[in-house]
Amino acid sequence: MNAPAARSIRTRVGFFLALVLCAAVLSACATQPHPSAAQPPGFWMGLLHGFTIMFSLIGSIFTDYRIYAFPNSGGWYDFGYFLGASMFLGGGGASAR
Repeated sequence: MNAPAARSIRTRVGFFLALVLCAAVLSACATQPHPSAAQPPGFWMGLLHGFTIMFSLIGSIFTDYRIYAFPNSGGWYDFGYFLGASMFLGGGGASAR
């Protein structure tokens, strides 16, 4: 490899690392509002929200609607959301053939 090509690669890698560092520093300042729900959404609501992910995404573009419920009950909501989204989006079984 010649010297100008090596310098170009180092420049690109340096730019990428600087971009990642800036993103990490800026994301460190992000906070979430404190949950204040008496009964946060659980597994079944996560399953429903995951299944309607595409409709929620389109709705969130035009309204002030989130595609992911906050506050939620944590791990069980996440698991239901994952199952619902994978059912609606086809999962990985069809591509395994």
